Parts: sequence; C-alpha cells; structure tokens
Amino acid sequence: MSGKIATWVAAGLIGAAALSGCTTQTADKEGQGQQVAAVQEEEFNPRGQILALSCASCHGTDGKSEGIMPGFYGKSQVYLENAMKQFKNDERYSTVMGRHAKGYTDEEIKLIAEYFGWACQQTTN
Repeated sequence: MSGKIATWVAAGLIGAAALSGCTTQTADKEGQGQQVAAVQEEEFNPRGQILALSCASCHGTDGKSEGIMPGFYGKSQVYLENAMKQFKNDERYSTVMGRHAKGYTDEEIKLIAEYFGWACQQTTN
C-alpha cells in the first residue's frame, strides 16, 4: 500500500516540476515551428503521466537535463512523439534511447508525449 502512495506522490511531484516552465510554441531540429498539440484537461489520461515518470531519471523532472543527457524542455508534443518513434524504429541514432523506446507501444509513446504537451499547456493557461 505504501508503495502505491509513494508512486502517486512521486507522480504529483514530477508533474508539478514538469509544469514549471514549458512553452507552447517550439521549433524542431529542422527549424520548423510547431504548435504544441492541445490536449484538453478533460481528455488528459493520467497513464501518460505515470509512463513519463521514467523520463525524469535521465532527463530531469521537467526535461531540463543538468547532466550529459539531452533535455527535451520546450519541445512540442509532436516533436517528442516523432523522436520516440524514430528511436524505437532505429531511424535515429542513440546509445540508450532506442532500447528504452522499444519497450513502449506506439500508444504509450503517444500518451507520454501528450502528457508533456498537456503539462506545458497548463503553465500557459
């Protein structure tokens, strides 16, 4: 029982940290501006938040990595989903992310990207 409580507390803390400074307009590596896909609060799936917990151990709770791992702070939902799918399909070079991404279904990748997109939207509304 205490493990479940700890999981929910951690999810809440990571969610709060993720809300700490996202933007709605970003540019991907090709320089194309992309608007973050809007995920309405009533459509928010908490499963995405739980899946996103594992991102924090390398990329920081809000995507601002302070170590050698690349951060994804400010990246759009579309960018994150595409990048994860590219890692999963060995279309984008990585040392570790390809192995992580292969562990998720396309639906789970979408939920993770939607969560970060939703979290960013909450700071601008």
